[in-house]
Amino acid sequence: MRSIWNGSISFGLVTIPVKTYSATDRTSSVSFVRIHEKDGAQIQYRKICELDGEEVPNEEVGKGYQAPGDDTVVPITDDDLSRLPMPTAKTLSILSFADPDEIDPLQMDKAYYLGPNGAAATKPYALLREALEDHRKVAIGKVAMRGRESLAMLRAHDGALVMHTLLWPDQIRPVTGVAPDDVELRENELTLAETLMDSLGELDPAELHDDYREAVEELVAAKLEGEPVAPAASGTSGAQVIDLTAALEKSVRAARGGGEEAESASVTPIRGRKTAKKGEAERGAAKKSGTAAKKAPGKKTAPAAAKKAPAKKTAAAPKTAGGRAKGTSTAKKTAAAGTSRKSTATKTTSKSAAKKTAAKKTVAKKTAAKKTSKRSSA
Repeated sequence: MRSIWNGSISFGLVTIPVKTYSATDRTSSVSFVRIHEKDGAQIQYRKICELDGEEVPNEEVGKGYQAPGDDTVVPITDDDLSRLPMPTAKTLSILSFADPDEIDPLQMDKAYYLGPNGAAATKPYALLREALEDHRKVAIGKVAMRGRESLAMLRAHDGALVMHTLLWPDQIRPVTGVAPDDVELRENELTLAETLMDSLGELDPAELHDDYREAVEELVAAKLEGEPVAPAASGTSGAQVIDLTAALEKSVRAARGGGEEAESASVTPIRGRKTAKKGEAERGAAKKSGTAAKKAPGKKTAPAAAKKAPAKKTAAAPKTAGGRAKGTSTAKKTAAAGTSRKSTATKTTSKSAAKKTAAKKTVAKKTAAKKTSKRSSA
């Protein structure tokens, strides 16, 4: 690995000479060159002077500063920059130490590995690395690299020191107008979202790879061999879920290996937490009333009674015979039969009552006769 910058770390009165190496490699990502579509020749970029229209060689290319809103360009040489009062030139000056959570990821710019430069730098290098690991802190400082001063964060990683250049606070744009306002979420939606987060499990870095780069490489190989390029299969299904809760449930089942892939969802407006709580209260009251009805002795709820009651036969559609409806005559006969049963029951009741009255009178006469005979004998 080739060093791209040599400097030092200033840690109080301790100076640690270091070499800087680029920690990232973007050459593996997909990149295209511009070509002339007519003949396939690659297009070259040339440095042309706007004044005389001639090409300028690299050794004659210098620096200049143009103020915002001004057309004037002021030439700046390397000697001018070297005379600037920049104490951070070639030195990472540590200003303070902070918790890693205090650093906004939006400020992260580029990452560099720092290695000790020389045998004398090995011990202080290891000392700073161990102190950062044991204290679980990161160092915040300033460094000047490649003609500009930047904020920097220093941390221990995998036995080495890593420097992250940070953007200045005024380089972070505000989030005004980006996020939606006044969005209410239901409790079950939050629960499903958290369940989905837990179901996805831990991330294995070994399984991460660039699918797009592989697809481009296969496309290039097919073109070189003269084979037809097969259209890529769509990764999303055409079905739409109109409920956010349903989409979350499908996602949870898919994450747990239920064999059902999550579908793309077009979300409809949802009710807030207050409305959801009201609905839950109503459902709870309904459940309580149902439980009370089950526990009450001798009482049956309407659904249970309906299940146990014998099914009534529905009246058949009246059939016509010779132009007359049989249903009407059948109904009349049934009504007459009911009336005759009622009259028979009434007669039987009256006869039994008359017999009881006659029996009472007979007993009364016998009692009176006995009393009369006793008096005459006396």
